[in-house]
Amino acid sequence: MNVLLVEDDDAIAEPLIRGLERQGYVVRHESTGLGGVAAFHSDPSVDIVLLDLGLPDIDGYEVCRRVRSDSTIPIIILTARGDEIDRVLGLELGADDYMVKPFGFRELIARINAVTRRSNTSGSIKEDITKLPSDVTLDNRTRKVTVHDKDIQLTRKEFDLLSLLASDAGATQTRETILEQVWDAHWYGPTKTLDVHIASLRKKLGDPTIIETVRGVGFRLRSTTENDSAS
Repeated sequence: MNVLLVEDDDAIAEPLIRGLERQGYVVRHESTGLGGVAAFHSDPSVDIVLLDLGLPDIDGYEVCRRVRSDSTIPIIILTARGDEIDRVLGLELGADDYMVKPFGFRELIARINAVTRRSNTSGSIKEDITKLPSDVTLDNRTRKVTVHDKDIQLTRKEFDLLSLLASDAGATQTRETILEQVWDAHWYGPTKTLDVHIASLRKKLGDPTIIETVRGVGFRLRSTTENDSAS
């Protein structure tokens, strides 16, 4: 697997590169945001991007936005910024995962495996096009979502989460089921990640009630019949 590491601190990058290479990864390292964007566009073999936020030219958020505008490649943000607002912004801009430094190397490998596994298996849904409440349309074949016929840009995890909820609209999906199917059967991260993605989906879909919280259990997508009867 080919990894693009965008990290300006050599004290962090060098041991990370050595560790990844020992695990069999091929690593390309860039120390600036613009260098990372250029490397991504010039190297079609890149399978995943590991991205620092505090870069010397453009910040990691802008790198994430530019990469995500052209590709659904997995992106994991690696940063010392641990505030919730930073996590939310990174996920909303298209990152698939967010890790706060310092982190364990084994956990990083587990996260890489999880996001790439989801990337490789995310197309296996029975129905191609699903009509959802609030004039939302989900196309599993093209992995596109529209609201009032306008394209909405979702991250990979946001799309997979919405697709899972839409596969049985009206039914409650437990937090454990969602984390297992959308993230990984052995998810190592905080369950707060799920709440961040739910909040982001509600905002992007323009309807805070389209995904309902079932307290103490999980979440459910409002069905179209409920939507029609309420209107």
